[in-house]
Amino acid sequence: MKLVVTKHAKMLVLYDGDEQVARIPVVLGKNPADKQREGDLATPEGEFYIYYKNSTSKYHRFLGISYPNVEDAERGLRDKLITRTEYDQICAAIAQKQCPPWKTALGGEIGLHGPCPNVTWTHGCISMSVEHIERLYDLLEPGDEVAILP
Repeated sequence: MKLVVTKHAKMLVLYDGDEQVARIPVVLGKNPADKQREGDLATPEGEFYIYYKNSTSKYHRFLGISYPNVEDAERGLRDKLITRTEYDQICAAIAQKQCPPWKTALGGEIGLHGPCPNVTWTHGCISMSVEHIERLYDLLEPGDEVAILP
C-alpha cells in the first residue's frame, strides 16, 4: 500500500500497487508551507513511511509517519536547527525504517489521525473522519510508503 497526499487539494489517495483504492478528503496543518520546525503549524512534504500504529490515540487512531526524513535533517543541520548528533540519529532511524527523533527543533509526532478539535486545521498532521482513519488503520502497516506533495 502507498498513500499520496496532495496538500493543495486536501486529498489523500490510497494505492494498492498501481490501483487506486480510495480517495479521502483530509485536513492539514494551518500553515500551507512545508514543515520547517517545531510549532510552525505546517504539514511536512516529501517521502515518508508509516512506522507506528496507535489504536488508542486521543484522535481515535494514529499512524505515525517518519518525519523528519533525511532531507529535513540535511536542511536542519545546514540551517543550524539541529546538531550533528541529532542529524546522525535521524539518518540512522530512517536507514532502519524506525521512528526518527521527535524532540528536535524540526518537530515530530506527525501522522495520520481521526478528527481533531480544530476541525479545519491541524498542528501539522493529516486528519480525517473516524470512518476513514479506521479503514486506513486496518489496511496500512509499518513500512508502507507515504508521499506528501505540495
